[in-house]
Amino acid sequence: KFSYNKLWKLLIDKNMIKKDLMEQANLTANTISAMGKGKSVTLDTLGRICKVLNCNIGDIVDESLTKEVSFSNEENV
Repeated sequence: KFSYNKLWKLLIDKNMIKKDLMEQANLTANTISAMGKGKSVTLDTLGRICKVLNCNIGDIVDESLTKEVSFSNEENV
C-alpha cells in the first residue's frame, strides 16, 4: 500500500486542488481515486505529477510497509 499524503500536502502548499493537478498532469479521475485509496499508479503517472509540481517521486509518495516484529523473553546466549 502506498501513501500519497506528501502529495496532498504539497498541493495545499502550492494552492492547488486535485482538479488542477488532473488537468495539468493529464490524470483521470480514476487515477486520483486510486491514489486516494493508497493504490499503486504507474511511474509515468508519478513522473507527470513531478514535472507539474517540480519535485521528485520521493516528495510525493511513500510505501507503507507492514513489518512483523517478534518479541522474545529469552536472550540469545
